[in-house]
Amino acid sequence: MRQGRLGDDRGQTILIYVVAVGGLLFLAFAYFAFAQAAVARNGAQSAADAAALAAAQDVRNQMADGLTDSLGQKDAWVDWLLGNHPVSGTGSDAAARLAADNDATLDGLTPTTEDGFPAFEATITTRFTVGKSVIPGTEGRHAKAHAVAMIEPRCTAAPSGDPKLVVFDCDGGQHWKIDPKKLDTAELPQPNDLFAVHLAE
Repeated sequence: MRQGRLGDDRGQTILIYVVAVGGLLFLAFAYFAFAQAAVARNGAQSAADAAALAAAQDVRNQMADGLTDSLGQKDAWVDWLLGNHPVSGTGSDAAARLAADNDATLDGLTPTTEDGFPAFEATITTRFTVGKSVIPGTEGRHAKAHAVAMIEPRCTAAPSGDPKLVVFDCDGGQHWKIDPKKLDTAELPQPNDLFAVHLAE
């Protein structure tokens, strides 16, 4: 009788051990699946950030060109300087390129505003999937993300003692005096001197 009971105990112990190990393995695979999903989400967010920033940078360059072109027009340059002048470009081509560089597809790019400044919201879908895991369906699931990048003016118009000159101050103590009739020889500010591009918080 004692040997029979001992055999039963050993059998129960092995069964409990198998169940426990199986449970631990399942938890390990489930944790791995969540880690895969987190990696996919991070990749998607990076792609969305890059796409939104690319769009904003592209439009910022257009705004800088618009400012330069308007320097000979009375007071028209101020709207460009303050980011109040509309631009025709949307930055969609640049956004699509950066999304593709990050293995994603640009689903949409929407012009918007943040704190009254021009901004662009990019929505993307990754070309890669979460991958196979113990959770059904992950092998065909793509991650999605969106991001908003804004263009913030860094300069303000300044008083000029000479009405023929365009004068403005920028962040970092930069002071510009430009003669619109001498643009070919004048030192002109770069787009990043005029406008900051960053992700909206």
